Amino acid sequence: MAPKNLFQAIPAQLPDELLQTLAGNDQVRIERIVSRGHSSPKGFWYDQPQDEFVLLVQGEAALEFQDPGESVRLVQGDWLVIPAHRKHRVAWTSPHQDSIWLAVFFPFS
Repeated sequence: MAPKNLFQAIPAQLPDELLQTLAGNDQVRIERIVSRGHSSPKGFWYDQPQDEFVLLVQGEAALEFQDPGESVRLVQGDWLVIPAHRKHRVAWTSPHQDSIWLAVFFPFS
């Protein structure tokens, strides 16, 4: 079995965020997300039925949350757990380098 690498196979042109499911089953999903200056559309909020562990492996980003409203700036190595149904959006990612996220979605606790 050949290993894979989070930093490889990233397209030179990235008009949209790159979302890839790396592993999972009916309970857990692990994704790699690559952002390059991307953000959520204005007025769009994620509202997911699972908890989400998110680790910013590389780059810089900012997330916004609703109810209560708050903004969180992330740098390489920062992680957090977003509870199920906590509305959030990607407010900003660095346009100067790839922001590589590792997201793990798991059942509502």
